Amino acid sequence: MQSLDQEALPGRSNWLGSRYGFAVFWILSLMFGWLILRLVLFIAFRPTPAPVRDSLLGFLTGTWRDFLAASWLSLPLLFWLFVLPDRRFRGRWHRRLFWAACLVFWFGEIFLLFVEYFFFEEFRSRFNTVAVDYLQYPKEVVINIWDSYHVGVVLGVCLALALGWVIAARKVFAAMWERPFSANSRLLKWGAVIALPVWLIPLLLTAGTLTGVMDSPIRLRPAQVSSDRTLNEIANNGDISFFAAAWTHHLEYGAFYRTLPREEAYRRARKLLAEPKARFAEEPNSILRQVTGDPGRPRLNVVIFLEESLGSEFWGCLGRKEPTLTPEMDKLAAQEGLLFTNIYASGNRTVRGMEGALSSFPPLPGDSIVKRDLSDNVETIARVLKRDGYATVFLYGGRGIFDGMRSFTVRNGYDRFIEQKHFEHPTFTTIWGVCDEDLCQRTIAECRELSKTGQPFLATALSVSNHKPYTYPKGRIPEDPEKRERDYAVKYSDYALGEFFKAARKEAFWTNTIFVVVADHGARVYGEQSIPIQSYEIPLLIAGPAVVDKPGRIGQLGCSLDVPPTILGLIGRPYASVFLGRDLLSSRPEQGRALLNHNRDIGLLARDRMVVLGLMKTVEFYEGNPKQVVVTHLPSPTDSEIELEKDAIAIFQVADDLYMHQKYRVDDRTMDSEPTRAQAGSP
Repeated sequence: MQSLDQEALPGRSNWLGSRYGFAVFWILSLMFGWLILRLVLFIAFRPTPAPVRDSLLGFLTGTWRDFLAASWLSLPLLFWLFVLPDRRFRGRWHRRLFWAACLVFWFGEIFLLFVEYFFFEEFRSRFNTVAVDYLQYPKEVVINIWDSYHVGVVLGVCLALALGWVIAARKVFAAMWERPFSANSRLLKWGAVIALPVWLIPLLLTAGTLTGVMDSPIRLRPAQVSSDRTLNEIANNGDISFFAAAWTHHLEYGAFYRTLPREEAYRRARKLLAEPKARFAEEPNSILRQVTGDPGRPRLNVVIFLEESLGSEFWGCLGRKEPTLTPEMDKLAAQEGLLFTNIYASGNRTVRGMEGALSSFPPLPGDSIVKRDLSDNVETIARVLKRDGYATVFLYGGRGIFDGMRSFTVRNGYDRFIEQKHFEHPTFTTIWGVCDEDLCQRTIAECRELSKTGQPFLATALSVSNHKPYTYPKGRIPEDPEKRERDYAVKYSDYALGEFFKAARKEAFWTNTIFVVVADHGARVYGEQSIPIQSYEIPLLIAGPAVVDKPGRIGQLGCSLDVPPTILGLIGRPYASVFLGRDLLSSRPEQGRALLNHNRDIGLLARDRMVVLGLMKTVEFYEGNPKQVVVTHLPSPTDSEIELEKDAIAIFQVADDLYMHQKYRVDDRTMDSEPTRAQAGSP
């Protein structure tokens, strides 16, 4: 009797030369490509020194993850081999279609290897939430990539490698078309493929750190082979990392992160936010409070510059060892500004900078509240000032649809949103928007018109020039924009700010306005910690004769969340608040803290200790002052670190609870807001 699988052609293996041998070759090819990428990443970005044991564990873990990803990615191919009868499988039309599809697939897969390398170079991470977000804006991303890299060369190399793979596969598997498989045989093999995840999941549940990808069928966890974040990222697989980022964009906080009893969380949060000028509402599960002030004080104007990627590493006045890239801001700080020298960004995305510097809201894992769907009515500095009679305007050099910026701002206190389409004759544009000098000039014009009305105003400007492809108008700084260097873009952004302040000094609003320059985040991600704290340091500079009598340097530890309370403290008028930041100018040194986010990790830095809360309710501790030393892992926390952990849990848990129940806002009728509004007509 003839077997289910008939004999192959003479001289050929009974199975290896068949369509299922081809499927194995497909899987091994995927794993080989990812192995080469992992080797390249390890050589180019490995931690120094890289422990041999951790490095080997990283490659073993990576190989296992690559196998899982390759198996899942091969399911469409295996399904096709199952459903197609032998007669059609042998058909000439199918052979042509099959090899054409292979060419397209491998061209795309090899291109993704290059993309992942460049992504890792920029973010020191496998594909993460940034990659997921970027897929929503293909126009900006594609043109940005085209302008920033030698895409034509890369595409040529990818096509050549894909063609090479197809030619090799056609030669090795030339006989697979004639190798028949009965319907029963194909069904048996497809059943085995489908059953694979069933026996893999228990293995994943019990195999620990080395092989673990999930702790349940739907809860992905990152690779954890070392205390070094970069090595853990190298050990991961890009496809798995991307899927995990997409899956956890809208995760349930309490299911994935450590929590406290609700009453305890609110009690701790209130204690952390307590200050002499604040009176809390009587409701215990609330952080609503009235901040006292003098209602007779003038309502000073506020101008906030949220600067793209302008991290502290570029500022001479903040310790840059190489020649400064911010001579204009250095001069402003030295002559007439308050420079805060110990400030950290909430995350490494612009939307993180926005939620921190505008809403004083912690960076919850998953999406920023700028992009979430329950943000129709959340507290911002614009809402606070509008309740006190201010006019508000937000200016952005790019398109307001990007990351939902226009939607978030106009729903939460800003009267108007000015974006790229409102700049009729821009001096210079990139794919991200108009150049910084155009933004600065428009800000001057808007402030001038608002000042004429006699109504106090808040103007917030978000820049775009310091972003790949790092181009700017010629003739502004000596450096050639055609070289497309990040440092040159930084220097141009500083030039534009300098021109703004030169022009502002000549305006009537100069004497009664608070000017704030703060970065949305740092420029690069580097460091071995789960939250690479050294790369998160940003400047905060406040200027204006109304609030700065003489220049000074403030060393209080703080973060993006502290920007709104500090500005409101300088204005000095009463207001109701649910902000989770603090006024840096009225806080004691021991009260300094920074709330941080990186990918799916969240953390709290305070008193030279950093606690990191991770996905699946993990926790890590680090010690050291990041301003002075490289923060190192702390394997055995003391009672003091455990208390810090509880403080971190309380802040993030309360923030999530308030947001999810749509209570991160101030009702117009709460507390003592009526007297504040009654003073809206005061000078």
